[in-house]
Amino acid sequence: MLKNIFDTHAHYDDEDFLLDLDDVLTSLELKGVCGVINNAANMESARQSIKLAEKYANIWAAVGVHPHDVKDMTDADIDELREMSKHKKVVAIGEIGLDYHYNFSAQDVQIKWFERQLELANELGLPVFIHDREAHADTLELLKKHRPKGVIHCFSGSVEMAREILNLGMYIGLGGAVTFKNAKTPVEVARYVPLDRLLLETDAPYMTPVPFRGKRCTSDLIAYTAEKIATEKNISAQELCDATKNNTLTLFSKIEKF
Repeated sequence: MLKNIFDTHAHYDDEDFLLDLDDVLTSLELKGVCGVINNAANMESARQSIKLAEKYANIWAAVGVHPHDVKDMTDADIDELREMSKHKKVVAIGEIGLDYHYNFSAQDVQIKWFERQLELANELGLPVFIHDREAHADTLELLKKHRPKGVIHCFSGSVEMAREILNLGMYIGLGGAVTFKNAKTPVEVARYVPLDRLLLETDAPYMTPVPFRGKRCTSDLIAYTAEKIATEKNISAQELCDATKNNTLTLFSKIEKF
């Protein structure tokens, strides 16, 4: 069994975990998962993420508003996120970014609040979790403008874009997509990204890796993602987990070293 699995991006406040959340979270350590960062989607999700981090020793929180929900954001929300970020277990601003696939919020509104949250992260000295779906050009432009610390979560860009992200000093987050059938580009990216700039994630309960696609994802299933990436990089899956845990502790410096 793999150990030192650190899931840098999950959503355990999601309703898919309503019935058995405690069972899921308390079993993770026995399955080799040493830590999870629970990412917020909106303001209520941010509050719930903090509550999870307070209750479970191996959970940390990222607070922020996803592009789907920024249509409802206000200046008061920025102030509340600033206050939330003082919590010792809030380690990042996220997840934030742009989503031009669904456009649940207008694109100009997405850009406005993405910038506001990037500015907040830089003000606080915190890294960011970036959501980028079919918005590569605008995402890259804003990252070059604000130059935050952080990670592109569930990276879906090309090797060329990965190179640009790495040149900004950021990390690449990869999850279950690398195991999907016909996942050519994610596998190329996995092969390309240096071991010291890679993070593992699930996006639980979403993006479940093969062979469990179609079922709810939990952090222990990251082992299948790790095996696939390790094969592509010609290293052992345990070496990958050890390295990505160290990368996590380096980027998210508020997490106590363990």
